[in-house]
Amino acid sequence: MIDPLTTGRRDFVLGYLDEIRRCLDSLVASDVARFLECLERAYNEDRQVYVIGNGGSAATASHMACDLAKNVYPPASAMSVRRFRVTSLTDNVALITALANDCGYDRVFSEQLNNLIQKDDLLIAISASGNSPNILDGIALARERGAHTAALLGFDGGHARRMVDVALVVGSDDYGHVEDLHLVLNHLVAAWMRQLLLSAVN
Repeated sequence: MIDPLTTGRRDFVLGYLDEIRRCLDSLVASDVARFLECLERAYNEDRQVYVIGNGGSAATASHMACDLAKNVYPPASAMSVRRFRVTSLTDNVALITALANDCGYDRVFSEQLNNLIQKDDLLIAISASGNSPNILDGIALARERGAHTAALLGFDGGHARRMVDVALVVGSDDYGHVEDLHLVLNHLVAAWMRQLLLSAVN
């Protein structure tokens, strides 16, 4: 006798993975290439990169900053390869809570960027909805300062899609699937930069 729960679990797994495949197929390769170009330019011009996000996207912002700061460099390069200047603005809990308490949560990123960002730096915004007020405020501040802007988004891209220079939109209304694909894109970025830096030292 077939256990209906076993069948249900298997069907759920297959359905979830099918949706991930659909999301992957929905990505526009030329948009991904433009996103890579943003990172290359920031690296080649020795610009500062800032990454922002909320919730699961905050974790992805931290993950991306970690990968760009450490994991893109060939092991044999030792100290010979110049590093990315990259910072996730999601990681200073004391500062974020102070800003949220005194200025409002909508300004936790723009207030940090106000102290830091300069012309031609790069801001990467990560947001499933593309409508989080603090994300939009951060993008607006970056644009005002003449910085470049890129975003990993979901759903229909929200307001952020129209505000940034380069938008990668995962075509799904499911937060989990969007965040899954954002991590895939993060690792794609890291793999590309690692390949470029490896070719530079060989």
